[in-house]
Amino acid sequence: MKKINNLINNVFQAPASGKYLPLYDPSRGTVYGEVPDSSPDDLEAAVVAATAAFPAWSATTPAYRHDLLKKLADLIDQNAEELAKLESVDNGKPLWLAKAVDIPRAASNFKFFATAITQFSGDSHSMNEPRAINYTLRQPLGVVACIAPWNLPLYLFTWKVAPALAAGNTVIGKPSEVTPMTAFRLSALAVEAGFPPGVFNVLHGTGAGVGNAISTHPKIKAISFTGSTAVGAKIAELAAPRFKKLSLEMGGKNPNLIFADCDYEEMLKTTLRSSFANQGQICLCGSRIFVERPLYERFKKDFVARTKTLLVGPPEEDKTTTGAVVSQVHLEKIMSYFEIAKSEGGTILCGGERLFMPAPYDQGYYVAPTIIEGLTADCRTNQEEIFGPVVTIMPFDTEEEVLGYANDIPYGLSATLWTNNLGRAHRMADLIEAGIVWVNCWMVRDLRTPFGGVKSSGVGREGGWEALRFFTEMKNVCVRF
Repeated sequence: MKKINNLINNVFQAPASGKYLPLYDPSRGTVYGEVPDSSPDDLEAAVVAATAAFPAWSATTPAYRHDLLKKLADLIDQNAEELAKLESVDNGKPLWLAKAVDIPRAASNFKFFATAITQFSGDSHSMNEPRAINYTLRQPLGVVACIAPWNLPLYLFTWKVAPALAAGNTVIGKPSEVTPMTAFRLSALAVEAGFPPGVFNVLHGTGAGVGNAISTHPKIKAISFTGSTAVGAKIAELAAPRFKKLSLEMGGKNPNLIFADCDYEEMLKTTLRSSFANQGQICLCGSRIFVERPLYERFKKDFVARTKTLLVGPPEEDKTTTGAVVSQVHLEKIMSYFEIAKSEGGTILCGGERLFMPAPYDQGYYVAPTIIEGLTADCRTNQEEIFGPVVTIMPFDTEEEVLGYANDIPYGLSATLWTNNLGRAHRMADLIEAGIVWVNCWMVRDLRTPFGGVKSSGVGREGGWEALRFFTEMKNVCVRF
């Protein structure tokens, strides 16, 4: 059994209550560790440490912070094998995926913002009448909180922590209590890298136990959150009356629009990945697939055939393409939508069932990749975020029709568009209600670009200058001469 602890003021500490939560291995369905069930008392200790550390840390030079962030990135690279194994066990994702995507991206996040902060600057504006100059300062906020989800644990945790630290803030990080191991290991690497006490603190626990206290604590100036829309709404409800800065990256129910003039093989290969990567547990997965009618039957036949070749199995096996979903609770949620889809008139073309592996994985949380057709665009299955290896497919005839399907939904995170018609590509990208539109690709990410959604998918943007702007306060200085 592995037992982890909070990092406060560069010291690993047991929760003040002495209470721990069970930590499950999704591939086996068994408890393999314990994670702190932190309370407001633990948060208060972290806030005291972070507040004390802020004056000195905020006064350091961008070059100094660059060096520390770069050293932490190098330590992630040096410990990539261990971190990938921890991520795979914690989350249920294939080990090869954690090695290829999650851990390299975590290192890249620190490398990128280490360099970005050395290029970050304010603006200046000169005036002739009266003669004066205005210049804009960008100053760190103080103590900030970074709350990360369970689907891409280290990838998204570092996406928040790196710009917050680079900008000169002190940080209280809260990873998901379901997948805390890589955040725990990151906190140890930060101490090894030489971050001063109190600059980077990590608290483990539930939303009720510590998350709500983060949202209401008067000394926490900003919260960057990624997770469900329901939890994001709760954070906003608690934090908004206290006038905290909020960045909320929430749910998605993303459309994949496929026109008959697309590059068919590239589309099919990418759509398989955008549907089922990480067991469909990526907020950017294209879970609603709309296919132009002349291509629909061919696509359906080929897509079902390719989906049936996906190999669901234990995460550590190299041949596994689809691992376990993250928890028993999430498994039950996904399974419930199979019955909902059937009640709404849907036909399950493949999947639609829980899979059982040989021992010792026989209690693991495995779901067959699932394709459903025959549903209307406004049904629950097509409107609610399932967040699993489940997609729906549906034909369309015109641009106007599919645009209506794409936009008539509470979410607006991303969209994927497949066409070789340049005019259509620009026209549709302009009209789709989403924060990100990929044309003839999926998950092609440049860390300089803004990331986030509209409607119930989020408030604000992460990435590039947007992240550094969020984690700083703007001050205008006017000097008359």
